[in-house]
Amino acid sequence: MIDIEPLSATQAQPLLAALCDVLQGCVADGASVGFIDADDRAAIERFWQDKIYSLASGDNQLLVAYQQGVIVATVMVGFSAMPNGRHRAEISKLLVHPRARRQGIARRLMQQAEQLAAQQGKTLLVLDTRSGDVATDLYLSMDWQIAGSIPLYAESTEGVLDATTVMFKVLRGL
Repeated sequence: MIDIEPLSATQAQPLLAALCDVLQGCVADGASVGFIDADDRAAIERFWQDKIYSLASGDNQLLVAYQQGVIVATVMVGFSAMPNGRHRAEISKLLVHPRARRQGIARRLMQQAEQLAAQQGKTLLVLDTRSGDVATDLYLSMDWQIAGSIPLYAESTEGVLDATTVMFKVLRGL
């Protein structure tokens, strides 16, 4: 059984190691999520510490999925601080640990992230994903649209510069 819940900064801090484990597992499996060295635990911990800080400020909200009491997946909803962007949110760090994939967890997290954004009055969601990744198929099946792609955007774990696909979804009546 999968349980999904939001985490505040106070709740997330003691779970730092578990959050790092999910990210580290994804990077080790070749995910393009901003990191190229799964063994650089210090960089992964710094990332999560910064995100936990952003939870306290309200800039981001974090949803996590638990399987048998262990965090196996995450997704972040980031809110634009700029006055002209108050209507939009960015989806990032949709991470499912390799041992928990192919169970519908990513879809459930995305559905809840979209609902969370809608509850906050957001009407436009954006994200980017490595071009050609299986995640693109998930997003397209959930009515996301492709805005375009940017070549040579991010270095992969293999040292290759990959393109990224920029996607969006207009929220209506969620």
